[in-house]
Amino acid sequence: MPGNEWEKIRHILVVQDLQGQRTIPLQEATYSIGRHSSNAIVLHGRSVSRQHAILLRVTVPGTDQCSFRIIDGNFKGQGSTNGLLVNGTRCYSRNLQHGDVIIFGSNQAQAKYYSVSHISEQAFFASAEVEDLSGYLSDKSQPANPLQTIVLDTDFEGASETALARLASFPELIPNPIIETDLEGKVTYLNPAAAIKFPDLRKLGRQHPILKEILNVTGNTQINPFVREVTVGQAVFEQSVHHLPESDLIRTYIIRDITEQKKAEIELRQRDRLLQAVAEATNCLVVEMNYETAISKALAVVGEAARADRAYLFKNHAYNSTGAAVSLQFEWYRPHLAAVRPHWQNQLYESVALSRWYNILFNGQSINELTRELPEAERELLKRDSVQSLLLVPLRLEGQFWGFLGLADCTQERYWSKHEESTLLTMAASISGAWQRRQVEEKIRYQALHDLLTGLPNRLLFNELLAKAIANALRRQESLAVMFLDLDRFKVINDTLGHTLGDRLLQLVARRLRGCLRSGDTVSRWGGDEFTILLPRIKYLEEVTQAACRILKTLEEVFYLDGHEFYVSASLGISLLDEHSPDAEALIKHADAALYHAKDGGRNNYKYYTTSLSGKTPELLNLEKSLRHALEKQELTVYYQPRVNILTGQITGMEALLRWQHPEMGVVSPSVFIPIAEETGLIISIGEWVLRTACMQNRAWQQAGLPALKMAVNLSPKQFRQPNLLEVVSQILAETGLAPEFLELEITETTAIEDLQFTRTVLEKLQQMGIDIAIDDFGTGHSSLSRLQLLPLHNLKIDGSFIKSLTTDVKVAHIVKAIVTLGRSLGLRLTAEGVEKPEEFDFLKSINCEDVQGYLFYKPLSAEKATEILQEDRG
Repeated sequence: MPGNEWEKIRHILVVQDLQGQRTIPLQEATYSIGRHSSNAIVLHGRSVSRQHAILLRVTVPGTDQCSFRIIDGNFKGQGSTNGLLVNGTRCYSRNLQHGDVIIFGSNQAQAKYYSVSHISEQAFFASAEVEDLSGYLSDKSQPANPLQTIVLDTDFEGASETALARLASFPELIPNPIIETDLEGKVTYLNPAAAIKFPDLRKLGRQHPILKEILNVTGNTQINPFVREVTVGQAVFEQSVHHLPESDLIRTYIIRDITEQKKAEIELRQRDRLLQAVAEATNCLVVEMNYETAISKALAVVGEAARADRAYLFKNHAYNSTGAAVSLQFEWYRPHLAAVRPHWQNQLYESVALSRWYNILFNGQSINELTRELPEAERELLKRDSVQSLLLVPLRLEGQFWGFLGLADCTQERYWSKHEESTLLTMAASISGAWQRRQVEEKIRYQALHDLLTGLPNRLLFNELLAKAIANALRRQESLAVMFLDLDRFKVINDTLGHTLGDRLLQLVARRLRGCLRSGDTVSRWGGDEFTILLPRIKYLEEVTQAACRILKTLEEVFYLDGHEFYVSASLGISLLDEHSPDAEALIKHADAALYHAKDGGRNNYKYYTTSLSGKTPELLNLEKSLRHALEKQELTVYYQPRVNILTGQITGMEALLRWQHPEMGVVSPSVFIPIAEETGLIISIGEWVLRTACMQNRAWQQAGLPALKMAVNLSPKQFRQPNLLEVVSQILAETGLAPEFLELEITETTAIEDLQFTRTVLEKLQQMGIDIAIDDFGTGHSSLSRLQLLPLHNLKIDGSFIKSLTTDVKVAHIVKAIVTLGRSLGLRLTAEGVEKPEEFDFLKSINCEDVQGYLFYKPLSAEKATEILQEDRG
């Protein structure tokens, strides 16, 4: 025998309790000991605690050997009830040595610990307390612990016959199968456990799974012994294979039955696979922009993970007048199968084949069945697709049953696992969520691309369609036309009959426009009473002319609303895709230019764009170009004009006024560059800069200890209608630290009444923020205070054109007096603009106008000069 065979250390615990004596080889690193059946070592005794002690394998310091430490109590640190005695001494913890006797509370349960190198001492075998130990020690196939503690170097020779008998009887008694073969694979020994467990082992010999491949170990000493997993029928075992060269034997030992463990592992792998599939499928549903593509990918992922042959999505719908039906909407199937879509369309739930399904799924339950166990009508339905097993779960959204999701197996019968059913239910919830998101997204997209009043495409969608039409026209070498339509004098209808009736009339106009165009044409609402029309695939100019005449004629017919008769006419501007109008921007711009020439020509007619209609002078174009860079070049400045209380003469506020100092042209009048800024859209960025600058200046005055004032800032029409106005104002106030009550926003009368409902909504939100609202240039529009009272206003600024005629025209004086009287009765503060003469001031004071603004007191001042004035006013 090689020397190292005699140096293998075995650790054994011999237990004696009320149920007798048993020998336990200590091969694990940790053991729990106690009365409860969950312990690794169960002791039977009244004094033993449920979890009495812990046995831990430890390394002996300074050596490569190991021993075991016993600790009183459980893994949570709770001690046992009756304590622990080692060799008669109570202790909490002890490193065990060979021969130590452990008592668990009383003599009813005790154990003795052995650490031996080999079966070598006759007295050791003769001991009654290791009666069943000798057989264990004789089994050389038992894996040896390489870590040593106390080594017994005694001789095995001369062992008594009793000891040898005990040694030989051990394999016969243990419940684990032991098999020995010679080096040819012939079975030389089976213990009773092996004979019972594997009754055909001798007959099959090397063909039996237990013995297959084990002869390969004889030539490889590096893997001797080795442990492997072996499958016998439906069972899986952990088998130790040991070549005993000194005996020319191969001994195998079935360590344990791991069938349930393998099943659990397979189930865990399946669960992990399905969870990964759910995550991947859900990601598809969230990330993939196209709903159809996302569903197809999700079904494929889940079908593959569940190892199904088919995955379906069915959607409920109404069918004719016969009732509820269901149709296959999406399907995934393995390549060797055929699609089932044709015969899964418009299947009525009232049919015999589907009525049971409907009741089950409608109530939120799943269907998990074998086809052969289904009612005949259902079997016939599924046989068309060779379905042998079916799993269906309902699709529900906000409590409504809107369809179902399914998995099918066409190759074998199977009951789908709980994990698979749970996965499908999770997928059903994710798909329902994706479907709901799709509905919301479609609604949002529709609202984003359509005018909510008329249902027509809006500017954004029109521009998209125009860009596609231009690309198609260029590819086909065709032309197209863009029309700009404006209803003549529509503002009169709004002003006289109100916006509600005006809106209804716009809806009727939109309906007529759609009705008189070709199927491929597009009409959109551009804004207000303006419409744009796209006529693609134009081959002859006469086609466009006919369309224009048809539009004008259809609008000439009388409109009936609430007993009123309305006659509406329109003006049309037309541009054609050519070298002068080569893109969408040019087409729309030129159609707009042609529209205004049509209006100048007498309205209710149309005009084609020609190059002669380009009215901008080179000077105006240069000014527009310079304005685009004025802000970044710091050519723009904000001036401030004080507002004075008419009784006290004190400054009560400031109005921010924009000035442009051009490096070459000098000071450019606001009446020149403001319209350009409006037309080009630059007013948005410029207006935001003015608002921020004015708020910063007012905050700086407050921090300098000057009196708190209202800062009035004008909003242009385009600024007022920008969608994010409220967010911009709120952000600027937050950035500058100015409290909202020190800001007053001014809009013109014309801007206010253009869309009264929209204006009211925006002004109410600004008022809720704490910002005052003023109507600027009052009297120049076509509204009345009775209409403006519908708006949340605080200040009314009388236009300077009235003030200039105040002392020379009696009628104007009466108008101004009436404005002040009515404005004060409505709780508005009155400010007169453009006051330049003392007699104007005296008149305004006599009619109790609160504030004045004009050259009589202060002209617009730079920030530095305005600061000096405020400091003087405070003194």
